[in-house]
Amino acid sequence: IIIFDRSWYNRAGVERVMGFCSEAQYNNFLTSCPIFENLLIQDGIKLIKYWFSVSDEEQEKRFQERASNPLKNWKLSPMDLESRNRWVEYSKAKDLMFEHTDTDRSPWWVVDGEEKKRARLNCIKHLLSQFESVIAAKKSSEQVKDRQAKSGEAYYSRQIGSRLSQAMRARRWSQTRLADELDVTNNT
Repeated sequence: IIIFDRSWYNRAGVERVMGFCSEAQYNNFLTSCPIFENLLIQDGIKLIKYWFSVSDEEQEKRFQERASNPLKNWKLSPMDLESRNRWVEYSKAKDLMFEHTDTDRSPWWVVDGEEKKRARLNCIKHLLSQFESVIAAKKSSEQVKDRQAKSGEAYYSRQIGSRLSQAMRARRWSQTRLADELDVTNNT
């Protein structure tokens, strides 16, 4: 499992809005990103993209909490302060990024992020559901191997048991015969 955080898409968001990339770099990203994602998918990688969506009001509430809570204000940077002033530009940049990178083979899954815990749990549930068929196929494959192993063990234990019984009977027979021969020998 490889997880790209949002920084993978920064060229289309933060870098675009804050002026950290040129127009050519931005356009190149929008063109090459879906191609790169398709290459990953063609290579057998399951690519799943999530966007946690938060309303402007909730974002402001979290921002104010970080600013006023000494246990959380380490999360604030000068970039965050400037970003708050550019909320509308960020929203437009996100919409443009979605237009270019939300494809049939690699869609964005938008998670309602108003309630953090619920959002995380919903995301985890959805992520796991994307692998149910893989997990079911693996379980089925393991069950087949298990049955084969068990039937093989039963076969071999039957064979070994049978051979062991034959060997024990043969041993008993040879011991009896030897004893008979000894008795015969001893009787002479």
